[in-house]
Amino acid sequence: MDNRPIGVFDSGLGGLTAVRELRKILPGEDIVYFGDTGRVPYGSRGREIILQYTRQDIRFLLSKDVKYVMAACGTVSSTYPLCEAAGLPVPYTGVVRSAAEAAAAASKNGRIGVIGTPATIRSGSYEQLLNILRPEAQIFTRACPMFVPLVENGYVNDGNPVALLLIEEYLTDLKAAGIDTLILGCTHYPLLKKMIGDFVGDEVRLIDPGKITAHAVKAALQSQNLLATPRPEGGHASFFVSDSTEGFKASADLFLGEYKGGPVQQIAIDKY
Repeated sequence: MDNRPIGVFDSGLGGLTAVRELRKILPGEDIVYFGDTGRVPYGSRGREIILQYTRQDIRFLLSKDVKYVMAACGTVSSTYPLCEAAGLPVPYTGVVRSAAEAAAAASKNGRIGVIGTPATIRSGSYEQLLNILRPEAQIFTRACPMFVPLVENGYVNDGNPVALLLIEEYLTDLKAAGIDTLILGCTHYPLLKKMIGDFVGDEVRLIDPGKITAHAVKAALQSQNLLATPRPEGGHASFFVSDSTEGFKASADLFLGEYKGGPVQQIAIDKY
């Protein structure tokens, strides 16, 4: 048993989709979340800047004595070297591998779509894994640079005309390619899941990396005997951001739903 918190980080709000699932399936665990809202998005940055930000984010979480680090960010998971992650003092999980494994298992016709930030798509990380997991599969990718700012600015209500225009712009070619599985390769994207699903059709399975990786974290904690000691009051979440807390609070409550709640504090991430 280990009562230290689980650490989760993302460039902004997207990682809250993973926090929501963690709070649902691991109600006894404390969670420390860092959203780098002052430097969002990561997906349009160069590799060295992404690595710099990632290392600072991880150092901050480690300063909170976390027992596990989850990178709830497709860009980070596509960029941060696994050999470096292996040298961390606590276990680390990104969202790419879990999502790729789920997509490889789910696809029936072997035509798999991947959408993500420009950095994620440029890295080829999903294609590399899927080519190993399903060598016969055809992979269709598309960078969607406007989805993150769309979500961060609250354009997530069902039927939002701006969101619908961008979804059509980004996903028309993938839909025409006959995919039956689509990886939402950024944890911001599930906030557009309903509209994306309506556009591509019911026959296309949508893979939510944050949700799937939260279950992988649960399995890892169980296997390594790192689950918290059960307690009547359950676990709690603490949230940290690199920009103002005001906008984050309102958005966080919306995305966390019934699992909302917890203090929010602004920090100077450049100190880490």
